[in-house]
Amino acid sequence: MATTTEGSSRLPVQVQKPTPYTFDLGLLLAQDPNPLQLSTASQLEEDLAATARDGAQALINQLLSTCPITSTPSGVLLSLPAIESRIPREKPLPTPAAQTTWQKFAAKKGIKPKSAATRQNLQYNPDTGEWEKKWGYKGANKAKDDQWIVEVDEKKEVDGDGGRGAGRRERRERVKRNERLMRRNERRGRKGGGN
Repeated sequence: MATTTEGSSRLPVQVQKPTPYTFDLGLLLAQDPNPLQLSTASQLEEDLAATARDGAQALINQLLSTCPITSTPSGVLLSLPAIESRIPREKPLPTPAAQTTWQKFAAKKGIKPKSAATRQNLQYNPDTGEWEKKWGYKGANKAKDDQWIVEVDEKKEVDGDGGRGAGRRERRERVKRNERLMRRNERRGRKGGGN
């Protein structure tokens, strides 16, 4: 129990126990190996509160006497030591997630995920000295659409596909082809993935 000084209404600062506390200051933990002594059933709450108060006072005394205290502009800081007690986990370690179908396929084919720089939709234009988009609104892939003079490609000229707007037509055809292939793949997937 705590020692009291006579003539004082304050509770004592020094806590004396038959067996001393053990501390883990990294966890702010004080362990009391002494048996709990309760006087009567009617004073249960008072006895428990006194025991808890003694434990908290002993922990604060230990913190203030062993841990380094520094003063900073944001206030006074007390640095806690490393954790000494090993606390068991409440739940077991999570099992590693199984690979998805895509991850298995990518590993088999050697496909690596794109980095942030690869995914970024910017490229450097040395003519203007600025970064511009690769595709999308005002993208570099549409630069040939707005040219006022177009180089003649003999093969395309024979097919009747040369001249202005050829790049836009080609891009639209690629988009349509991709959509057609996507629909075909979806139909195959619904049928069971057969070829």
